[in-house]
Amino acid sequence: MTELARSPRHPLVRLASRLPATLALVGLLLVCAVASQALWSPLSQSPAWEQLAYGVPAIEAGRWWTPLTGTFFSDPPLLYIVVISGFAGVGYLEYHRGSRVALGWFAAGQLFGVVAMLAFVAAASQLPWEWAQSAAAGLDVGPSGGTMACIAASATAMRTPWRERVWFTVLAACAVLLLFWGSLADVVHAFAVLLVLVVQRPLRAQRTSLRERRFLAFVALLSLGAAQVVTVAIATDGPLGGGGEVSPPLVDVAIDLAIIALLARGVRRGRRWAWVATLVLGAVNIASAVVVVAGVQLSWLPDAAYGGDLTRVLGRAALWAILLAYLVWARAAFRARRRSGVGTTPAPTSTDAAAELRAHGGGTLSWMTTWQNRSYLRTTTGIVAFERHVGVAIALADPLGPPEGRAQSVAEFIAASERAGLVPCLFSAGEETRAQVPSNWRSIVVADDTIVDLPGLRFGGNAWKPVRTSLNRAQREGMTFRLTRLVDEPWGVQAQLRAISESWVGGKDLPEMGFTLGSLAEASDPEVRLALAVSPAGDIDGFLSWLPVYSGDDRIEGWTLDLMRRRQDGFPPVMEYLIGSSALQFSAEGARIMSLSGAPLTHDYPPDAGIIAALSERLAEALEPVYGFRSLHRFKEKFHPRYETLYLLFRDEADLARIGAGLVRAFLPDASLRQFAGAGWELVRGESD
Repeated sequence: MTELARSPRHPLVRLASRLPATLALVGLLLVCAVASQALWSPLSQSPAWEQLAYGVPAIEAGRWWTPLTGTFFSDPPLLYIVVISGFAGVGYLEYHRGSRVALGWFAAGQLFGVVAMLAFVAAASQLPWEWAQSAAAGLDVGPSGGTMACIAASATAMRTPWRERVWFTVLAACAVLLLFWGSLADVVHAFAVLLVLVVQRPLRAQRTSLRERRFLAFVALLSLGAAQVVTVAIATDGPLGGGGEVSPPLVDVAIDLAIIALLARGVRRGRRWAWVATLVLGAVNIASAVVVVAGVQLSWLPDAAYGGDLTRVLGRAALWAILLAYLVWARAAFRARRRSGVGTTPAPTSTDAAAELRAHGGGTLSWMTTWQNRSYLRTTTGIVAFERHVGVAIALADPLGPPEGRAQSVAEFIAASERAGLVPCLFSAGEETRAQVPSNWRSIVVADDTIVDLPGLRFGGNAWKPVRTSLNRAQREGMTFRLTRLVDEPWGVQAQLRAISESWVGGKDLPEMGFTLGSLAEASDPEVRLALAVSPAGDIDGFLSWLPVYSGDDRIEGWTLDLMRRRQDGFPPVMEYLIGSSALQFSAEGARIMSLSGAPLTHDYPPDAGIIAALSERLAEALEPVYGFRSLHRFKEKFHPRYETLYLLFRDEADLARIGAGLVRAFLPDASLRQFAGAGWELVRGESD
């Protein structure tokens, strides 16, 4: 072990110090495995098997200690991999709830699971039930009752909705294992999880969201698909009947899985067609099971007609019956159609959005909500501008309207998106909007808005020397500054601006970005102002576009920087000159602020910010050669701005993959797969160099 590993500051050492009970249990398990040679030789073939394993025969023979001794062994040897992996649930519970809680649930789950299994199997074996009589004659070992109890109990340490999701997944796994195989261990698992369910009561009756109702149906369908695969690969011998040797053709299994996967995707998005198709498929499966049972009872159905395995037939029918009952109960969650609209019609327009901004004001990015390709939701208190990509509704900036109605607008946008089967999120939202989303929502810093306060602005002192130097040099070289509007400029000037912009875009591996980054099309808006740097020869050496920032009552309180373009062979410090000159002019006009726009992927995270921060840092490094976000951020620091954090607000981490794909399409709607691949290769090659 290295000095770093021995250091108490090393992450592995800190983690181990939080998991003494878990490590002790795993250590005891391995010691017993080595001492008994069970780690490399099947324990069931050892003379110690009957003295260590628990089961009805062991209790009848007076070996009352076996529920304890059987806990710390496994059989066969390969199963140790699965058993030790199960202790991850114990470790998670110990990490979040402490060693005493973890040990308590492990001991209670293991002991109750084994004792309840023994009592149940002993009682059921008195009935003419072949499975119970076979189980009553068997022996078993393993700590999986305790580990399953800890996995179930650890869900309480999770935030909603992960708590419910873990519980539904655990219950689905227990149901499939018990119905299709029903080994002694599966019965132990079921009783251990039942104990936690009764004691903790984590699934109290409550009004769940549309998303969670859809997710439950999604998990149930995936469980059916998993059962389909596993029951073909492994012979079943569950409580409902013994397995046969005949299996359905693999092509039939593949078709069934494809259908289930398609339905699961549709159900998770709340699609009406998927709900109807699932009901039909479930009804067909249940009807088929009824026919099979009737045929077996009447002895006119050969084994080959149903695979010779009643466990498969009846187990699937039982799962389908549970799913169908749930789908009927939760039918209101499955009304979204493929192109369901968000909100009512007629929808607001960009003109309505601009009117809201003039009347009630907005943030530094709010004028971007009036750009083309936006969709709008009219709420009872305002308007939400959004774009729809790959199943995601991405709201841009803060909701428009009176500040006191922001929470209502956010709630209505979320509800309307979920009804339409879309993933809702808010991109580049401010701190005020972050405070209005549901308490269980998550947030990620996506940019820092760079704001320069204009009242009393003077470029004096050493701090402003780079800007002051650029202004003085421009004056010496005969550069002139003009604040204008694109629509007011003659054709010749507009042609120069287009040439400069096209030259800048042509040098990139990916096309010009959109969504929160405008183009000359957005700059042609009469409310947008252009800052031009004109050389002594009359050529345009560079230009900026400025978006209005309204404070309400039709007053403009500032301007936000959008386009930044320069001629390659023009005046070198043209950007400093343009921004500095614009700031002085806006200040003279009485504007309060000048925003240099958000700086994506440049936020300074604290050292303990976690994996999202690490991913953001990595993405920033990868995109720097293409878009230069960090270089742009360093450039803006010359103007000594203050920073206001902008967030991506979303429901939970399960949505991030879909949101990421949606944002890529929002920012690069016209990029081809070839361009993505080419840019990706350049990034990889640049990093390897």
